[in-house]
Amino acid sequence: MTKPILSIQKLYKTFNDRHVLNNINLDINPGEVHVILGPSGCGKSTLLRCINGLETIDQGSIKFNDIELNTRGTNWPLVRQNIGMVFQSYDLFPHMNVIDNIMLGPIKVQKRKRSETESQANELLNRVGLIEKKLAYPRELSGGQKQRIAIIRALCMNPQIMLFDEVTAPLDPEMVKEVLDVITELAAEGMTMVLVTHELNFARHIANHIVFMDQGNILEISNPKKFFDNPSSLRARTFLSALDF
Repeated sequence: MTKPILSIQKLYKTFNDRHVLNNINLDINPGEVHVILGPSGCGKSTLLRCINGLETIDQGSIKFNDIELNTRGTNWPLVRQNIGMVFQSYDLFPHMNVIDNIMLGPIKVQKRKRSETESQANELLNRVGLIEKKLAYPRELSGGQKQRIAIIRALCMNPQIMLFDEVTAPLDPEMVKEVLDVITELAAEGMTMVLVTHELNFARHIANHIVFMDQGNILEISNPKKFFDNPSSLRARTFLSALDF
């Protein structure tokens, strides 16, 4: 039986006495893609931030490769090298060109050689069709290009799992596909991923499991066909109906 790379058990999180996450239980196996769906404000992004240590949790357990992360002694900078995260905002340093943005973490944090890091960065830039932009600055890039660079920057740390928090939300419709194509390729290569997205057709195509949340609760976890064709919860049926999906 495959051991989960990430295991969340009985996780609770509150903000100012408001319950944001309630008794969250979720196991993610290597190579799986979990897509988290649900209405705005249901706790999707907060869950990702808890996994990556950007939010503390009130109680519960988050284990990565059987190592408990909910402890005072957790070395989060080290953990985040293995749990990459890409946000809605690109967070590229405006004063640095593309290649330096990508190489900053591997060189400064992982202490890797510049030649090795640049070789990997060039390979990744080639894969997403942006090698000609390696010396460009963020202000010279489109939104889709910036988001692809943000993904490459995370990948260059060689993470074991990737978290994506609505990475297409700030993009114009014509730029969405170029970002989703990169994520689709990662899934095909076996990258373990957890995604929050409102792109339902993309979710149906890429996910091994759909995780549906509402009001801080996971209401159901199922395969894409079952979820989109016959969701088990009334709230999920209402959610899909409202989106005319």
